[in-house]
Order: sequence, then structure tokens, then C-alpha cells
Amino acid sequence: MTSPRVRIAAAGALVLAAALSIPAASASADPRHPHGQSARVPIQLLSFNDYHGHLEATDPALPSKWDPSQSPTGGVEYLSATIKALRAEVGDSNSLTVAAGDLIGGSPFLSGMFHDEPSVESLETLGLDVSSVGNHEFDEGSAELLRMQRGGCHPVDGCYFPEQPYDGASFTWLAANVVKKSNGKPLLPPVAVRAVKGVKIGFIGMTLEATPTLVNPAGVASVDFKDEIETANAQAAALKKRGVNTIVVLIHEGGVNPSGINSCTGISNPILAIAQGITHDVDAIITGHTHEPYICQIPDAGGVPRLVTSAASYGQVVTETTLVVDKATGEVDRSASVAENHLVLRSIGKDPAETAVIAKWNTLAAPMAARIVGSHVEDILGDSNGNRGIETPMADLVADAWLYGTASAANGGAQIAFQNVGGTRASFRVNSTPNGEQPGQITYAEAYTVVPFSNVMVTIDLTGEQLRQALEQQFVPTRSRQWLALGVSAGFSYAWDALAPQGSKVVPGSMTLNGVPMSPTATYRVALPNFLADGGDDFLAFKAGTNRLGGGEDLAMLVSYLQSHPGLTAPGSRVDGL
Repeated sequence: MTSPRVRIAAAGALVLAAALSIPAASASADPRHPHGQSARVPIQLLSFNDYHGHLEATDPALPSKWDPSQSPTGGVEYLSATIKALRAEVGDSNSLTVAAGDLIGGSPFLSGMFHDEPSVESLETLGLDVSSVGNHEFDEGSAELLRMQRGGCHPVDGCYFPEQPYDGASFTWLAANVVKKSNGKPLLPPVAVRAVKGVKIGFIGMTLEATPTLVNPAGVASVDFKDEIETANAQAAALKKRGVNTIVVLIHEGGVNPSGINSCTGISNPILAIAQGITHDVDAIITGHTHEPYICQIPDAGGVPRLVTSAASYGQVVTETTLVVDKATGEVDRSASVAENHLVLRSIGKDPAETAVIAKWNTLAAPMAARIVGSHVEDILGDSNGNRGIETPMADLVADAWLYGTASAANGGAQIAFQNVGGTRASFRVNSTPNGEQPGQITYAEAYTVVPFSNVMVTIDLTGEQLRQALEQQFVPTRSRQWLALGVSAGFSYAWDALAPQGSKVVPGSMTLNGVPMSPTATYRVALPNFLADGGDDFLAFKAGTNRLGGGEDLAMLVSYLQSHPGLTAPGSRVDGL
């Protein structure tokens, strides 16, 4: 491998514990992980998370704090090649490949258009053994997740290759904390046990308990999401009773890591608190969700340091963990166990089997990309490539689409909608015809390029005062981009004074809804992408929203709006002064 082989062992736990203000503990003092056994065996775990169907090698380099070289990374051809090279170092029979959820959902065009069947095929090709579910596995509902696991053609779109109907995933999705309301039983297997070198390894898979707030509630109405710590501890105890003493948690939840790709200084909640609460019987925790890479040693519920890892996202990083296990007892020597994050560099040769998977699905994707979904009669401009600190026609148009898709009572009852300019990734230009369409026609691929993140739309209750506070956060002097504007939907307007002090730039009394002044104490229904609703880009005031209701994905909502509004023109300004 061309990536450096930096090892982060338990010897670094004391330094990390000090950084986290956690009482230090020595792994070597743990009586349940003895040293000096004659039959200790190393077991390789290769892991990744938040793949999101990124088959093609199109993602930019990781942030420089994680990769100062800014090397091109990612793409499943290179991910598979990297995994196979790492396996070859120890022998395939001594290695398992696992993941921590969000393998599907929120996917790029090539996979998302086919309900992520391409993602599953690519993961089978690279040899994935087991994964936890994540919140995005539920984007299309629990029934669709079961289809993805078990097989069968899509109930609406049918079989994409009738001669080869979708046969389900060869790897196992685990969902220990997702239980059916009808009988209290897990929706999918809670655990999986695999044997390596005669050692039984138990994997417990979970998603974050807050998953229902991130997806359409209707799709998960038949299941409950249970507490992560309680679930892990109960499942670990059950595995121990079965004689499984090497236990790994795969959890789709994580934290923010301010330090390097193989470091862990000041790791944040939620994963910090979860790791501290999970029983000592669990030997390692593989995480995801926050798209952050880290190699941590966090004291467990018994105060003993334990590996907690994450591998960024989109197949750009692979974590290699080596657990040193006493073969006779199945107990892990934490002081000898190590982990390292490897960049998935595109300088490695492609896996030709994955190249074939991409080519197969691209034969179907090309005609879909050229499908006409709308039209416009003039340029509609103002996306993330320009000034993100001003109201733009394009961001306003997208906000109109959000309002259109969430205005009915069944879909959220929204009165106002917002779209961040930075999340609006392209504009509509009349003379742009990348798929051979006529000038002014909008293709499916063009719509996708505008909102490629597969955000889930949500509606929330905000008072007029809370809404004003959110608008004020369009200017945050300590943010890397001080000015980040919001596009607003038709019917809502306000005035902005850029010269006023921070926190007072919304002109008092200027907020109106359909021409009527808004009350600071009245409650309004607001629609926005989950990224903003969760406080993204430091719009923390949106997190105060209540009565949160999940909705559809942004792309589907935008396409529906475009199809219903042919001949679009650029919206006029709705904000005076911004």
C-alpha cells in the first residue's frame, strides 16, 4: 500500500484520556484480557461507513486536516482494490470486512436511480460480510429495506434486468435496536457470529435511536428504535451466554473529531457517551454517521480503554483493525490490538470486477439522465459556485419546490420553506444542453446536480422569534464563511440591514407571511432540508424546532415541482437588503 502504516495502539490511551478529561486506565490492567497466552491470534477487520452508493470516482479530496496531500480518493473500483490488498497481507481467511451503515440511500445518480441495487452489487463484489443498518437504509421505508436484504424486484419499477432479478444482499444487515411494534422482535437479525482462525466473533449492529427524525415517519411507522447502550449491553450479554467472547459493535452513530485521520483529540458526543456506557464485554466499536475519520481509545463502562473507529465516508477511507485474541478463551488483548485508517488512493489499480459493475448500470442510467422533467424560459442563477452570502433566484426557486412538496397537511403543512444557497449546487441556464436536450429544457440529471445530497425534507414548528433568530444566523463572524444566505419561499419576506449589529440585522417588524405581519409569539410551520434542521452551517436556531415531521428526499420533491411548473422564470427578490 502507498498509504503510511501508522499504528495507533493502546499505549496512546493515557494521552487521549487526558485530552477527553476521562480518568485514565491501562488496558494491561484488565484481568479479563490476560497477557502471555501461548495461542494468541491476530484477526483483521476491515471497515468503512456511509458509502451512500458512491460507486464512481467523482468525489473531491478529503479536507486537508485529514489529508494534507489532497490526493484523489474514493470510487468503488479503488475501494475494492484497497480492501483486497489489505486482505492479501494477512490472508483472506484471516480477515472480515464490515460496515457501519448508510451503505444505501442519499446516493448519487448512478445508484439512487435504481433504488441502490447497484450499491448492493458493488458491495457484494468487494466482499462485504456484515453491516449495521443506518438511518438512510430506511429512506424508502422498512419494507424496502427488507427487499434490499432478501431480494425481489422493486414493487413499482420492477426488475431492471428481468433475466437477472434482484436476489438480495449476500452480506447481512444487522438491526438490533430496530424492533417491530407488532411483536417486539428485531426487524432484521440483531447479531451475526463469524469464525476466524477458530475464534467466534460476534457483531452487534445498530442505527442511531433518532432515526425516525431523519426519515419519512410513514416508512418506519411499524417499528420502534431502541436505546443504543441498553441494546448493545443486552445483546453482548446474550452473546457471552452463547460462548462468544470476542464482540464488536457496529453502530451508525458517531462524533466530531477535530484532529487527524488517525487521531482522536476531543472526540464529541454522541459517540463519546455511548462508548462510555457500553459494557466492557464489547471489545471494539466501529462507528459512522458523522462522516468523520478517527481512531480513538475511549474508556468503556468498566474504565478500560477500548478502540472506537470511523472511516470518513463515500468509500474514501478504510479502517484496518487488528484484534489480538486468545484462541482458547476468545478474550481480546486490548493492549496489543491496533487500528489504522488508510486512504483509498486512486493511484492503486482498479478492481476490474467493479469496473464491470459500473459499466452494467451505466447502460441503464444514460437514458434516464436525459429524461426531460421541466423547462424554463430564462436563466435562473445563483448557486454555491457564486456568492453564498446573498439571496439568489435559484435558491428561492428550490425553496418554492420545498414549500410545494410540504404544504399539504399530510406532508407537513408547511407555510414557509428555506434552502441554503451553499446547498444549491447548480443553476438552470437556457443554453446549457449537456444531454442533447433543447435549450430551456431541464433534464433529470440537471435537476439532480442542483440537489445531489439526498437530504430528507422535514417540517418543524418555530415561533416568529425563533424564526428571526435563525435568519440572524445568516451572519456568524466566527464561521469559516461569515455570510451564508438562505433562499426563501414565495409569500414570506423580510428586510435585512447589513450594517446593524450582529443579532439585530433583521429589521424589526419586517417579517411578513402572505402580506400579513408575523407575530414573535405565533407558531409557524417551516420546511427545510434535514441538514439545516439539524443545525448545519451553524444555523443552530433551527434545532429549536418542535413537532418535527420527516418527509421525502429533496430530489424527488424538486422533480415533482419542475414537472408541475413548466416555463419557469427567475423568482424576484423576497428579501430587502440581502
